[in-house]
Amino acid sequence: MSHHAPLQADPAPIAWPSPAREAAFRHWLASVGPAHGVDIASLVPASSDASFRRYFRVNCQGTGPRSLVVMDAPPPQEDVRPFVHVASLLAEAGLRAPQVLAADAEQGFLLITDLGRDLYLPALQAADAAGADRLMRDAVTALVQFQARVPADRLPPFDEGLLRRELALFPQWCVQREYGIEWTAAQQATWDRITRLLVDSALAQPQLAVHADWMPRNLMLPAAGDLPAGPGVLDFQDAVRGPITYDIASLLRDAFISWDEAQELDWAVRWWQQARRAGLPLGDAFENDFGELWRALEWMGLQRHLKVLGIFCRLKHRDGKPQYAADLPRFFGYAQRVALRYGPLKPLLGLLEPLSGARVGSGFTF
Repeated sequence: MSHHAPLQADPAPIAWPSPAREAAFRHWLASVGPAHGVDIASLVPASSDASFRRYFRVNCQGTGPRSLVVMDAPPPQEDVRPFVHVASLLAEAGLRAPQVLAADAEQGFLLITDLGRDLYLPALQAADAAGADRLMRDAVTALVQFQARVPADRLPPFDEGLLRRELALFPQWCVQREYGIEWTAAQQATWDRITRLLVDSALAQPQLAVHADWMPRNLMLPAAGDLPAGPGVLDFQDAVRGPITYDIASLLRDAFISWDEAQELDWAVRWWQQARRAGLPLGDAFENDFGELWRALEWMGLQRHLKVLGIFCRLKHRDGKPQYAADLPRFFGYAQRVALRYGPLKPLLGLLEPLSGARVGSGFTF
């Protein structure tokens, strides 16, 4: 997951990992820029994220104010080819996403269209209840369009191996590295059982296109007259073919903003109703039983939240980005709530409590 900072100009000078990288970047931009009217002297940082990717904004000469975004994604840590591939799928699906104007996959440089500076997350944080509801409904509608129109068979599988590798980040980086805890054999056996339950639940779901980070920080507000309509979609390079509830779980239980459960349920029901009308492959279990869909959504969300607890701790310890650890309590809260609610998942509480410091006693269970 990438977690873009807002795409807006930063007055700080551009720092480069090496003179060679800077020279390669400037040489490439000088070679492709003239065809698009790029004013290289206007180059400023636009954003960075939790990966090695960085984004710059450049002004373009011509009719009216216009800017483009340049991605610097240094290999071997980054590979721009999935971004280019999925961008084409989103365009074919009629979604508003950056278009790739020029690419150098070997060096990791892209010139892409600019969706603006107005991210969903700050808009949601500033909105009243009615405004937030409108924004979230728009995000739900765009998600159903993504799921209905992006061909899953052109994406890599979100298979058991990937699910397990993601879950393994939690004991490695959160339990051991962040908290210095080594599990006993009994605790490890508990974790293994929880892993099996979550993996089996995910693999049992109908499979379709999964953005893998459909969250407010990766959505952009549309400007007046933008076509296609709807929120802009960012950070889609990790899209996979996977469980139908993954993206709606990501949207409802976000890394940086939380909702009460009544709101979550309302938006989930709206997604379910739209998914049925759009003919998404819900299968008999989900088509006719929202309760079973909600259980699967919560279990899918738990898999993601345990993964993110590991990722945020890895960002702190391996990548020198400690700010992400500030959101660990939000994810412990999500995980504990779901573990408390479902009998088969309750043993997870004993693994979470020594880390979160929160003792959980009672709640609705299913």
